[in-house]
Amino acid sequence: MTGYLAPFAIIAVLSGSAQAAEINDYPTSARAEYVFGCMKANGETRQSIEQCSCSIDVVASLVPYTRYITAETALSMSQVRGNLSAQFRTSEQATSAINDVRRAQAEAEVRCF
Repeated sequence: MTGYLAPFAIIAVLSGSAQAAEINDYPTSARAEYVFGCMKANGETRQSIEQCSCSIDVVASLVPYTRYITAETALSMSQVRGNLSAQFRTSEQATSAINDVRRAQAEAEVRCF
């Protein structure tokens, strides 16, 4: 009977790995950048490392990396003066992505701080 169940166990493990890869699709550099910025805002203590690491994990679990990059780019470009930045400030897609990340950060605040 166990010979028949082995393929199902392998499929379960592989599907679990795929789900973990989807959740952890943020590159290490993006996670580190987030944690460094978070620590600057919340104090550079051991406790802030734990809280900020938790925060990026929550954000990554709620917002796909491509959406996070869209929001990050829009926020960065909205600080530039001129017509180009106006497109980023008024774009529905950029505003929506920014709102998604802010909601995820609010959830992370509740869970981690």
